[in-house]
Amino acid sequence: MPTAPTSELRRVFALRVREQRKRLHISQEELADRAQVHRTFIGAVERAETNVSIDNIARISAALVVEAWELLKE
Repeated sequence: MPTAPTSELRRVFALRVREQRKRLHISQEELADRAQVHRTFIGAVERAETNVSIDNIARISAALVVEAWELLKE
């Protein structure tokens, strides 16, 4: 089954999450613990493989100590 193309917004979110995580010098596992999500979910987010719910965007942004909109802006 062919996969749907990744949206540009999902790519932007993935890039911003990875950038901010690296700025904080934390691993995907540490981010997952802080956001109360599974480690593999963070990996999928950073590879733009998953469509992230608004609740998980809020969890991730709080764990990264940034406003959610900052992770969505180009």
